[in-house]
Amino acid sequence: MSLTARRNALFLLFALPGVTIASWITRTPDIRELLDAGPAVMGLVLAGLSIGSMAGILVSGPLMSRFGTRAVIQSGTVAVALGAVVVGVGSAAGLAWAASLGLCLFGLGMGGGEIALNVEGAEMEALSGKSTLPALHGFFSLGTVVGALAGMVLTAARVPVDIHLGVIGALVFAALLLAIRHVPAQSRAERATTAAAGRPRGARVWRDPRLLLIGFVVLALAMAEGTANDWLPLIMVDGHGFSPTIGSGVYVAFAAAMTVGRLFGGTIVDRCGAAITLGASAVVSAVGILLVSVIDAPAVAAAAVLLWGLGSALGFPVALSAARSSGADSSARVSLAATLGYVAFLVGPPALGFIGEQMGLRTALLFVLGLVAAAVLACPAAVQRTATARR
Repeated sequence: MSLTARRNALFLLFALPGVTIASWITRTPDIRELLDAGPAVMGLVLAGLSIGSMAGILVSGPLMSRFGTRAVIQSGTVAVALGAVVVGVGSAAGLAWAASLGLCLFGLGMGGGEIALNVEGAEMEALSGKSTLPALHGFFSLGTVVGALAGMVLTAARVPVDIHLGVIGALVFAALLLAIRHVPAQSRAERATTAAAGRPRGARVWRDPRLLLIGFVVLALAMAEGTANDWLPLIMVDGHGFSPTIGSGVYVAFAAAMTVGRLFGGTIVDRCGAAITLGASAVVSAVGILLVSVIDAPAVAAAAVLLWGLGSALGFPVALSAARSSGADSSARVSLAATLGYVAFLVGPPALGFIGEQMGLRTALLFVLGLVAAAVLACPAAVQRTATARR
């Protein structure tokens, strides 16, 4: 199997969830109208996404152990495509439960499929000998930009939600058929683990302090990224007085900074190493968050968002790469680190909302700042060890 074809297939597979999630997010106002839903009902609808995502995260490891990464990637992407269709049809029919079911399917596919994609991406990185995970995550970010821009155009053109999301679902399914044949049924790491006599996969990785420190870096920088995804427009509008349109534009700038950082960050990792790159990324992200939180100047806050995005860009993928090389059973190590990151994505931002309700969103950002600052101290755990030391 061609290594280039396998890499290009992963680029496409990483982009598909980004396109899909941005597509339904841009139609959220229309979905709310179709469902005639207030905040409480919309909260229940969105709960489907969290429930599905957590279920996907919890079952991804056992499913990969039994069926391999390709099967989990394939089934997860199908669930993402089907979820988009169900959200569109359910919303058009005015059925809140159906829209919530669609988001649950979407979350189930994304939660499980993304972890499998990261395991496969880490394997691809090991085979190529180059930093590949940052570029792969860059294609996810690029997918969100493409999906958001397309969603804005289709919303302005008043294309019905069910048609929009139905077409997205069909395109995702077609792209999956094109790409999945280039992904091997079982990775090299999985084959090695399967051959290991009597040792269950991932049984010991929780006991590795170094891996747990790397996992904390993943969690902290994923928290920084997830906070921006969920709260940045509102922080700009409520905390710095921007109009809703400009607040959304600031978020697009954040997403663009993330995309640039991930697409071109691999060279930095190859030259400087994972530990230095992660430490510098955490510092830059912390500076950006600090300025947005404490400086009462809209122009400074908008510029600081670029630092926030650039600093957060490499955290998740580079830390996953460090987890892969931190010891034996690399597949289980990547799965553990990715799980911590996605839990931060899901649990962190809602928790921040409760804090922001009492103290204001800008003040609540100090909690995220504290996590990112603490992650700087954990970054030395990502130093690459020699093969002899690993043995």
